[in-house]
Amino acid sequence: MDRIGRGGYGFVISSGKCKRKSLSICCSAPKLVRDRSLDRHVIKQNRIRFVQKLRNLLLSKPKHYMSIHVLSKCRSYLSLSKPRCILSMIERYPTLFELFYVPYPPTPLNATKTNSQLCVRLTPAAESLSLREAHLKSTASVVMANKLQKLLMLSPHRRLVMSKLAHLGPDLGLPPNFRSRLCNENPGKFKIVTTSYGNALELVSWDPNLAEPLPKFRNHSPELIVDRPLKFKLVKLRKGLTVKRRHHDFLIRFGELPDICPYKTSFKEFHKSSLEAEKRACSVVREILGMTVEKRTLIDHLTHFRKDFGLPNKLRAMLVRHPELFYVSLKGQRDTVFLVEAYDDNGELVQKDEGLLIKNHLFELVRHGKRIRREMKLALANGDTLIKDHPIAVDQELEPFDDVTEDDGFEELFDGNDSEFEIYEEDSDEEYGQPVDDNAEQQFWSSHGSIRGHREDSDTSERW
Repeated sequence: MDRIGRGGYGFVISSGKCKRKSLSICCSAPKLVRDRSLDRHVIKQNRIRFVQKLRNLLLSKPKHYMSIHVLSKCRSYLSLSKPRCILSMIERYPTLFELFYVPYPPTPLNATKTNSQLCVRLTPAAESLSLREAHLKSTASVVMANKLQKLLMLSPHRRLVMSKLAHLGPDLGLPPNFRSRLCNENPGKFKIVTTSYGNALELVSWDPNLAEPLPKFRNHSPELIVDRPLKFKLVKLRKGLTVKRRHHDFLIRFGELPDICPYKTSFKEFHKSSLEAEKRACSVVREILGMTVEKRTLIDHLTHFRKDFGLPNKLRAMLVRHPELFYVSLKGQRDTVFLVEAYDDNGELVQKDEGLLIKNHLFELVRHGKRIRREMKLALANGDTLIKDHPIAVDQELEPFDDVTEDDGFEELFDGNDSEFEIYEEDSDEEYGQPVDDNAEQQFWSSHGSIRGHREDSDTSERW
């Protein structure tokens, strides 16, 4: 091999066993610079995580309510540690959840006294918002089906395991029952097949209209004071972000490479450590983020699809290495990747999805509940009399709650072969019946780009 260049950003001519001669780069990821305008989206999402999980549990019930006794079995899903009280968490959101009593059946049968069970349900405002969101997802079935079809077209095997898609489903805006609904309503686009890893979604037909790269959200051409070409080449970066000279030169050379369509080009055509392979991997991530509602997702969700889409093992380092395309936020327990071009300089989405508007209404309800709680605290501090928060009336319109015969639905929610909570510790090409080439050259990126030092292979993705 002949090395050209200097420092850690040297280019290498690599022939190997690939079909093309290509340039490869050996560089570590730069220091991550935080962007407050984008971090605040992750902070807002973390604040309503409990609200969204509890709302999903309530909506999964036929009558949209649950007893506190049954809800206490779901602490791990709600991310509540043992000392924290479920009732106190529910009372923090008075505009979304309300407590009420449901009568127990008389025990023994000849007894006249009826006990009551404390339950929780959605408020009328939250119920109306949930119905609006369900109606939106039902009317946008064509758009959702196109997203699934495009994901299958990105995979060289044209097949994706359903449990992996379930992790990415909420970010894509897919309904919880997409497996039974979208798959059955679109037999001409994809079908469900059985593999050793469980049920998988397989592509049936190729749509050339969908096999086009995502168009640019904004024009990144620099604004010139005078009408003449620039003397030096520049890379469009986020406001306030600067990179070192050698990294800037690398980004310029990377941007000068011809665009690679991920739908028409397989990752097997390039060497794993080549610039062209990284160019294609960035295009794949860009396509996936472009399909999401908020143009962002957890990096852990992307690592599920490393083998499916031909992404590098050091995926996080690659994302940090390209600040002109992506931004990695460290807020929260897990890192989030943003598509930079989809946000303006103030951190707002250039194109807002209608599902995002519904989510903004959810934030408004949370803020309104916070104001109510603040007013109640001020009233208590002033010595004013308030109505007791806990419900004292029994809801006689509902049937008596039987803790023995009543199905809590958790078996269907958490168990089963097709459960979206299933986690894969290790990916393998064997799930598609493809032989593994043990003699193939294995080259991966340096681990210097991992700022937190945790393994990307570890599957800690959030269960949906």
